[in-house]
Amino acid sequence: MKIHLPNSAFLGNIDPFLQSIDISDSSKLEITTNKKWISIHPVVLSMVAARGLTFQNTNIYCEQLEATSKHYLARMGLFKLLNITTTIHITEHESAGRFIPLTQIKNSADLTKFITEIIPLLHLDPKQSEPIKYIVSELVRNVLEHSGSQHGAIVCAQYYKKSNTIRIGIADTGVGITRTITTSHAANSDLDAIRLALTPGVTGTTRREGGTEYNAGAGLFFIKSIAKINRDFFMIYSGDALYKLLKSVGNAAHIRLYSDPFEDRHSKKENLPYWQGTAVGIDISLDATREFSQLLDAIREIYLKTVKERKKERYRRPRFI
Repeated sequence: MKIHLPNSAFLGNIDPFLQSIDISDSSKLEITTNKKWISIHPVVLSMVAARGLTFQNTNIYCEQLEATSKHYLARMGLFKLLNITTTIHITEHESAGRFIPLTQIKNSADLTKFITEIIPLLHLDPKQSEPIKYIVSELVRNVLEHSGSQHGAIVCAQYYKKSNTIRIGIADTGVGITRTITTSHAANSDLDAIRLALTPGVTGTTRREGGTEYNAGAGLFFIKSIAKINRDFFMIYSGDALYKLLKSVGNAAHIRLYSDPFEDRHSKKENLPYWQGTAVGIDISLDATREFSQLLDAIREIYLKTVKERKKERYRRPRFI
């Protein structure tokens, strides 16, 4: 497998990076980078680290880095997590207010510890921290409960001062969304499975509309909706398919939430290099973050309405005896 880190790969332009992944050789992992500059979204790092954990470190090859930004990979903990020897020497700086390095979360105790530490490191006030904690908790819990990945979830985040934005990436190498969803619902492709996973009230744990007491099929829908209301990017990549929520346009007060993710302003792609597992990236603009309680109330309203309509539709279907 070959993964090339380009000079730029953020959610808005991540497609070329995904298309460049070479999965033809599963015996080793080769990491190459742009020679001059590396500027990438945390989800890219999470994907590289998650995939790297599936290889013996002796089968991971990282070319000698020449880019002036090569120290970023070291500071984010990529080489440490994958146990790769590197000649890069960095002076450790306090990371508070800048980034959360790559972290492996394998159980609920790890998640609790991570959530406890992430907010002080990023120096967020309560209004800004609530959606961040919710997003990370939901995404990691999905991995722990559904992915079956022996390596758990790989998470990292970074604060970008110029845009006053938190960017978060989470990746795993588990069974993927299609296998999870199709235990209870029919999906003809990886993109169909992603669409179902983003639909409120749909969960792979049951065919029941609205899910169960413990899994309501709400997490990914809520996260996508948080991004939409705040006019931010969100992406999910699993199997050979990518769904990307594009930034909403118009008056923020009149942004409409849809139960079908394909009705949102988005882009989608199929036949991408196959990703065994799931990768999710999201941007949260701290300037635009609305009061979290109001945000959840708006999202919950459309969730409940959608579940009610889906239940009615199911009961209307003809039943043949």
